Amino acid sequence: MATVILVRHGRSTANTSGVLAGRARGVHLDDVGRDQARAAGERVAGLPVAAIVTSPLERCRETARAVAAVLADPPQPVTERGLLECEYGEWQGRPIAELAKEKLWKVVQQQPSAVTFPGGESMPAMQARAVAAVRRWDDRVTAEHGPDAVWIAVSHGDILKSILADALGTHLDQFQRIQVDPASISIVRYTPVRPFVLGMNTHAGSLDWLRPPKRRRGRRPATADDAVIGGGAGPTAVAE
Repeated sequence: MATVILVRHGRSTANTSGVLAGRARGVHLDDVGRDQARAAGERVAGLPVAAIVTSPLERCRETARAVAAVLADPPQPVTERGLLECEYGEWQGRPIAELAKEKLWKVVQQQPSAVTFPGGESMPAMQARAVAAVRRWDDRVTAEHGPDAVWIAVSHGDILKSILADALGTHLDQFQRIQVDPASISIVRYTPVRPFVLGMNTHAGSLDWLRPPKRRRGRRPATADDAVIGGGAGPTAVAE
């Protein structure tokens, strides 16, 4: 199966003002966020990226465009509602410091699987539609570009944390243990056997080691989707 590079949007104006933006329109990257997005793009500039899929919200689309701008042969970013931010309902637009005083805040921290935001979405529903979207796109990219293809998904912190929790086989109640910073990159390779988490919340370094290896006569090793006992030899290309 293909490999997906999960990119969180760069720092936004809501991040710096301490407000839960949710799905509010008009939330853009700030100056730092734009620099972060360009830096994320530079990390993948050496890869043949098959697709760029993004949440429809401005801060993600701006990040996707910044990443695409540094690619040699960039695909046109396309939007995917399955990657949309959680519907926080009545929490949307409120200061984080104020929300931290709500009784529900502790449940979000300790048992997110039991949380439905007032007037909004449940966290299990959020995870289910986000994972389904990534899996669907991964199948599509694999079918169109082959099992060694690399593609990018740009989304939001809680969305990406829930996708990573699923890939790790971790219950949603443990997903707060996962950190996903603005413009950080995480990497998942799905296979018929299991997902492999190749990186989480990374901030620096070329990802050229994800470049598809040259295959003899187009054949993949029979063990390509297996976990190598002892850890294996690692990627053939080493990032500088």
